[in-house]
Amino acid sequence: MRTLATVCLAFSAGIFAAQYVLPQQWLLPLAAVCGVLALAAQLALKEKKRLRAVLILSSLALSLVYNTAYAALVQAPNQALSGTVETMTLELCDYAQETAQGAKAEVRILGRGLHGKAIYYGTESLLAYVPGQRVTVSVYCNDASRINESDVTTFTARGCYLLLYNRGEETCREETGAAWHYFPQELAHRTKHVISSVFPERTEPFLRAILLGDRSGFCEEDEVYLSEAGIYHITAVSGLHCAFLLSLLKFLIGAHRRKLLSAIAIPVLCFYALMVGASPSVVRACVMLILVLLAPLFERESDAPTSLSFALFLILLQNPFAAASVSLQLSFGAMAGILWLTPKLYAAIHTKRKALRFVLASFAATAGALVFTLPLNAYYFNSFVLISPISNLLCIWAASATFALGFACTLLGFLFLPLAQLLAYLPHLGALYILTVSKLLTKLPYHALYFSNDYLKYWLFYVYAMFGACYAAKKGKRRYLAASVLSAAALVLTVYLGTLPFADGSLHVVALDVGQGQSVVLHSDGKTALVDCGSSNTFVSAGDAAADYLQSAGEQELDYLILSHYHADHINGVETLLSRMAVDTLVLPDTEDASDQKHEILQLAAKYRIHVLSVSETQRLSFGEAALTVYPPLGKGSTNEEGLTVLCTAGTFDVLLTGDMDSDTETLLIDSYDLPDIEMLMVGHHGSRYATSTELLEAVTPEIAVISVGSNSYGHPTDAALYRLSDEDISVYRTDLQGNIHITVN
Repeated sequence: MRTLATVCLAFSAGIFAAQYVLPQQWLLPLAAVCGVLALAAQLALKEKKRLRAVLILSSLALSLVYNTAYAALVQAPNQALSGTVETMTLELCDYAQETAQGAKAEVRILGRGLHGKAIYYGTESLLAYVPGQRVTVSVYCNDASRINESDVTTFTARGCYLLLYNRGEETCREETGAAWHYFPQELAHRTKHVISSVFPERTEPFLRAILLGDRSGFCEEDEVYLSEAGIYHITAVSGLHCAFLLSLLKFLIGAHRRKLLSAIAIPVLCFYALMVGASPSVVRACVMLILVLLAPLFERESDAPTSLSFALFLILLQNPFAAASVSLQLSFGAMAGILWLTPKLYAAIHTKRKALRFVLASFAATAGALVFTLPLNAYYFNSFVLISPISNLLCIWAASATFALGFACTLLGFLFLPLAQLLAYLPHLGALYILTVSKLLTKLPYHALYFSNDYLKYWLFYVYAMFGACYAAKKGKRRYLAASVLSAAALVLTVYLGTLPFADGSLHVVALDVGQGQSVVLHSDGKTALVDCGSSNTFVSAGDAAADYLQSAGEQELDYLILSHYHADHINGVETLLSRMAVDTLVLPDTEDASDQKHEILQLAAKYRIHVLSVSETQRLSFGEAALTVYPPLGKGSTNEEGLTVLCTAGTFDVLLTGDMDSDTETLLIDSYDLPDIEMLMVGHHGSRYATSTELLEAVTPEIAVISVGSNSYGHPTDAALYRLSDEDISVYRTDLQGNIHITVN
């Protein structure tokens, strides 16, 4: 079994190196080098070392050749269509999902000899189609691995190599319903409808997530609480859920009836994996469990490391680009840590008290899962959840029971809906318990730490280096206790250092990097305001970015949340922000805007009991050692022109924020109010050519200009705006180039 593990791990290491480290042109030459070294090892090494060396080098060579061939035969033909408009016949691989502009679906391109899949962005009519149906349509093709001059792995990790955008009328080519091989998707779709009918509205999204991995119905608040408590993983189908399902089957069939259990459990697990989308985490779990079930039948002992490495091999063989999947990296990292570290920690538990042993065992499992995933969470999600051991201890058992009861109620819902609805109260209570516990835990100060605190990454490096040195020493167990104490002390110091940015100065202005949007922190003498909180980039959560930064700086409450206007790139992070931080006063423009966005903001204010100040005339707000002046909307005709203007003054230092108003409204602002000479200007409308006019610059004479901007198709910041700033000899800073921009007034 370990021979198989050696081959699989070497092959996987080669794929990861090809995806992350090695230039494409180096792969084949390095494969040849590995092949030559394998031949040399065969001739030169002794028998015991020869086999392992040959297996490793041969597997590395094979992986590099395979990655090159896959890219040439699968990815390259798809990339060749990028930038073209083509008429294509597309077969839906799953049900479409609604988008802001229509709908999107995962599809296969027929009749072109292309391998892999694509993502098609079409009209709302796509929502009526079922998997297996085909549409013929004119589409614009774009390479899925490169968007707006940036490399992305989101799509290629799923085996999708083209993004297709509708450029004509869709013609349905097949009305006969889903093909037989799409039955798992069809059953998953029907199961979602049954779940919606069986469970109460409050917990139905949670039950749908824990049973099928479909988190599309989650409200923002619940999603934030689960994530902040460190138990969001229970809503993504993974090894935990497959283990729940296998335990349920063992209970029904009997663990001692191995052949019958294997005969039923293996197809059930495979079908379940297809139903929930066959993500890397669920495929990994299914492969490992199947090998565990088969091992006794072939009179072999199951070997967890071999099963884990074989599962990774199969996934990368199917798609080498899956190496970049966050789900894959977290899933395999967690399981590797559990297999390596958890048994060592469990063996160190010396107590006969069952309750205490259960608690310590739970902590050992959590520590094992974190040892390799903590750096990944820091990199991908910017956070380190301190309370995850406690939240897992309190909730995993409940998740297991909720899954089993929810699964049973759902099956019963297909047969007799009224009885299923009656029994659904039990999993409903389990879901409420998990959601309530996660909410309460996230209210604890410093329940999680965020890498917005730059010192935290140095602490993380320090901890791994120290424990690595302890492991290398291999003598004396007390060294680990000393390392733990030192790590805890260093963490306290790290948290303290993170609060220092606001320690000195009469005013702090921080333009947060939220991509193509705006979110600006103002802080003075214990008072904190946030002007806007939104981003049009789907890969950026402006609410999380603001909350991460503020909580890292020791701020748990906002005195003012000021929204300049109701466009999404200035407000779509508000819901997330409010679920994580308390806000005393919400400042809004007093306009007749009847948009859904304004209505949603007012609903959120009512939900969180926030005082709302609608500005129709100039408001002067107390703000520590500084003062805030909020000017009412001046322009007419569009949301941009009906926004607020904010002036923050600390002594002789003035900061002006004009939102997205254009040059005509800027002229009205100059004519209407006696604006001072300012020191800092937040450049209007992210550097649009129609904002930050010469008239405004000459009227307020800023010394510093900050542009909040990110990936966009508008050309922001425009050359025209940049030239105007340059002509006035103004120093320019940009969040897309410099990240968060922090200015302190001393």
